[in-house]
Amino acid sequence: MAKKSQFEENILKYLREERNAEWRKELRKQHNAKERREIPRVKMPEADPEERSHSYIEVNRGLTPEQAMLEARRCLDCPEPTCMIGCPVSIEIPKFVKHIEKGDFLGAARTLKETNTLPAICGRVCPQEKQCENSCFYNSVLHEPPVAIGYLERFAADYERESGQMAVPEVKESNGRKVAVIGSGPAGLACAADLAKFGYDVTVFEALHDLGGVLKYGIPEFRLPNKVIDAEIDVLKKMGIKFRTNFIVGKTATFDDLRADGYEAFFVGSGAGLPRFMNIPGENLIGIYSCNEYLTRVNLMHALDEEYDTPIHLAENVAVIGGGNTAMDAVRTARRLGAKRAMIIYRRSEAEMPARIEEIKHAKEEGVEFIMLTNPVEYEGDENGRVKRVKVIKMELSEPDESGRRRPVPIPGSEYYIDTDLVVVSVGVSPNPLIPASLKDLKVSRWGTIEVNWDNMQTSVEDIFAGGDIARGGSTVILAMGDGRRAAKGIHEYLTAKVKA
Repeated sequence: MAKKSQFEENILKYLREERNAEWRKELRKQHNAKERREIPRVKMPEADPEERSHSYIEVNRGLTPEQAMLEARRCLDCPEPTCMIGCPVSIEIPKFVKHIEKGDFLGAARTLKETNTLPAICGRVCPQEKQCENSCFYNSVLHEPPVAIGYLERFAADYERESGQMAVPEVKESNGRKVAVIGSGPAGLACAADLAKFGYDVTVFEALHDLGGVLKYGIPEFRLPNKVIDAEIDVLKKMGIKFRTNFIVGKTATFDDLRADGYEAFFVGSGAGLPRFMNIPGENLIGIYSCNEYLTRVNLMHALDEEYDTPIHLAENVAVIGGGNTAMDAVRTARRLGAKRAMIIYRRSEAEMPARIEEIKHAKEEGVEFIMLTNPVEYEGDENGRVKRVKVIKMELSEPDESGRRRPVPIPGSEYYIDTDLVVVSVGVSPNPLIPASLKDLKVSRWGTIEVNWDNMQTSVEDIFAGGDIARGGSTVILAMGDGRRAAKGIHEYLTAKVKA
């Protein structure tokens, strides 16, 4: 029997202590559905809002072992686990949850990794409330709080990492065939992992100097620490996947160059990093950033580190335009950079905001001001060309259209000004245009996304597959990973058929 790590020994000691006797007694008596339903859903421990709004410590602190096991006990063992219907990467949710209930935390982590390349990441940033937890029997049928699947996923993955016993998924013997993955974001990493499991020689080409794509440049460390990303990428390296940074496919080397080097198929997961603006007067003033640029300067280019020369403007009055998760990341970053007034300006009401409820809650706790049903119409600058205020107009929601969506409509004569010395525009992104521009036979939509067969993610160029934001437009980490897994299967089928032919 393998020797237990110090981390495991500490947990076992904790569970044996007398002060946990009541908890163990509670755990033992939960045998039937009625008793399971009586257990309240766990609350995620959080860092103090005042402390965290001035630092980059992670906000959600993670569950303790006893919290995780008790929450797992809530699972009703549904004969038809509807939670799995909502999972884009098909995690065996009941299986990993039951491992946690029994205290087999490493077994839970191994189960997660069978289908999910990045469980510690997904446990932090995926919108479980709209996916697996939304489909949970508690939520969909009983109308009660669902099992906290996301919290449990994070717990199992963190336990494995901290225990020093990170499992490496099994890969088949190498078949000697080379596949290139373009982009090291969630779609590319998921695709690379599954291709490695099939036995392919996989190289991931990343345009930036660091790995992780949007996970690194787009999500602040108070939500997703870099050490978590790096640990999960290290597992992929141990699977035999190779990574090349500062390599722009289409510039550093063309697809034909890579084909000549033996690559037989390609997966494009280059994301949607092209910012959108509103095309209103004054957008070229100094101090107006796209959200991507603002977050990249801080998250990836170390603008706050004295060892780096990346410039960043530290403003007192920051206005973030938009209502999505990226907007929440930007405005909460501004608070951490010292903004006295950090504002979200959004043209719809809070009920229509696409950001996760948890992110909105955290932003409010950290002192962010929400200015709803309001839209910028013009920026004004000072004598040096720097933004000093934004002219906004109040909005109202129209009657629902055929899709049920209520369109925001300006209220005439309701304009007013808001003082601001920095604006971050977060109104969406467009797909990276480099790959489509370098392939004349590649079909793209009128939005600039690469057109794919959604069954296997194959494009109009037979040896090129694509997924994630480059195919969907701006989307979620877990949907991108689902695309990557589907593409890996499609590539495997394509190359297998190619050999047989």
